[in-house]
Amino acid sequence: MRHGILDGVGTLVLFGGRSEIGVATAARLAAGRHVVLAARRPDDLAAESTTMTAAGAASVHRVAFDADDVESHPELIASIVRDHGPIDIAIVAFGILGDARRAETDATHALQIAHTDYYAQISVMTPLAVALRAQRSGTIIAFSSVAGVRVRRANYVYGSTKAGLDGFASGLADALHGSGASLLLARPGFVIGEMTRELMDSGVSPAPFAVTADQVADAVAKAYRKGRGEVWIPGVLRPMFFGMRLLPRALWRRLPR
Repeated sequence: MRHGILDGVGTLVLFGGRSEIGVATAARLAAGRHVVLAARRPDDLAAESTTMTAAGAASVHRVAFDADDVESHPELIASIVRDHGPIDIAIVAFGILGDARRAETDATHALQIAHTDYYAQISVMTPLAVALRAQRSGTIIAFSSVAGVRVRRANYVYGSTKAGLDGFASGLADALHGSGASLLLARPGFVIGEMTRELMDSGVSPAPFAVTADQVADAVAKAYRKGRGEVWIPGVLRPMFFGMRLLPRALWRRLPR
């Protein structure tokens, strides 16, 4: 049994302290734990802090975190361990959707998406893995997406970052096996929420089997407590995307978003 799954003792760190999915997931795992919210402008996290307190957190702390300032990540993680003790759960939930059409022609924007959604994820998870190996306990919760299982024409820049992240996180999970630490990889489908609101306002309809942030959080928290290594949300997407991998490319590129 992983340390902390049942006893609720330890420190939970949320990288992406304003992430709708991250906050919802942290709230479901906060009871009895010391929660650290890491985000830009940490002084503006009053609402998120209140949510953690209401969820039963033993204490709530805020630290400054810039996802794109990769050089600062190792020291930030080291300072969290020094100040708050071993990390029981690290939720890595930051990211941007970006503008898919702009990213097709604007290399700077495409690189911005890739930097935040892939490069910076590696920059956070690598020192986290070092810290968890050293303490021989703890779990990283990483958020991939079904968008990365087979990248679609409609959002291939974003999807490619999720494909890379999915591969990295899967390999890291294998590397952590036997160390006492672990990684839980979440693969949600289309999530209806703040991150996709502008997209839907532009006329894009949610994909089939769309979920909310609360549904994602419920599934991730359940998977964590069961000690699972990955979770598809909703579960029907797993066999569906197994089949989609086999779909001829000529048909795949014609599918709607």
